[in-house]
Order: sequence, then structure tokens, then C-alpha cells
Amino acid sequence: MSIYYYLAAFLFCLGLLGTIFKKDLISMLLCLELMMGGVALLFILFSKSTGFLDAQLMVIFTMIISACEVAVGLSLIIALYRKKQTIYTDDIKIITE
Repeated sequence: MSIYYYLAAFLFCLGLLGTIFKKDLISMLLCLELMMGGVALLFILFSKSTGFLDAQLMVIFTMIISACEVAVGLSLIIALYRKKQTIYTDDIKIITE
């Protein structure tokens, strides 16, 4: 088994742990991007091992969607900061308001 499989699993687990334990929204968004990077690396490895290029095309589309996700996520964080003056998840209670 290649070291890159372990790297993809490490990136995904690091992003998952960061998403669970981080308190501010920007760090959580960055950890989600780490998770997507790990999955993209895994898709590329599977594509290389099987010889089909379909997974590499899926990675390109995933990267495009990920860039759009970051743009929308940052705009939502900015709008939330303008309204609440904080980006920490402990201080934000949207459902009750």
C-alpha cells in the first residue's frame, strides 16, 4: 500500500478532527477543505491504480465546486460577523432568534 493512501487518510482525519473541535467558523471551513483535499487525493490514487481517467475528471469538478463553496462560505461568515460581531460557534445561536 502506497504512502499516499495514508496521507489521504491523515488529511481526511485531520480535517474531521478540526471540524469537530475548532470553535471559529473560518477554521472549520479550512478543515472542511482539508477533508475535500484528502478525498480528492484518494480519487486520484484510485484513478491511477485502475487506469481509468474518470476519477481525475471528478477531482477537477470537485475542486471547482470546492472553490465555489469557499466563496459562499466566506460570504456567509462575513454576513454573520456583521450581524453578530463574532465568528465563534459558542456565541452564535441562530435557531433561537
